[in-house]
Order: sequence, then C-alpha cells, then structure tokens
Amino acid sequence: MASRGRRGGALALKDEPRRDERAEQQAPAPQGPVLPPPLHVDYGVFMQGLVQAMQTQAHTQAALQAQLEVQVRLIK
Repeated sequence: MASRGRRGGALALKDEPRRDERAEQQAPAPQGPVLPPPLHVDYGVFMQGLVQAMQTQAHTQAALQAQLEVQVRLIK
C-alpha cells in the first residue's frame, strides 16, 4: 500500500527509502587526508602584531610621501 510523504507530496512505497535517506546514503566519502584540528590562537598576541604591522606601514607610507615631496620640489 502507498503512503503520503511528510509534506503531502508524491506517494512513496513502504519498501522504498525516503528521498532524504537516499541522499544520505549517496553522499560522497571525504577524499584526501584528514587534517588535525587547528592550533590554538592567542588573539591578544595576534591583534598586537596586527597593530604593530599597521603602525609600521603608516610610518613607511609617511616616510615615502615625504621623500616624494622633496623630489617633486627639487624637480621644480
């Protein structure tokens, strides 16, 4: 005998597995090596390094801008 699905959709036979059960059975197996969990990150140290890198970049940019202005004045 046929029975209705949960959402009132198409008829499914009792012996036939449900669509979602078939999808689980057909899911591909993961390929490649299984990676270890990621290392613990100390976000305080990470943020300190990020701030330091941004400050260094700002100082470098300011120094390059000053050099460019000097060169432009020498050319004129």
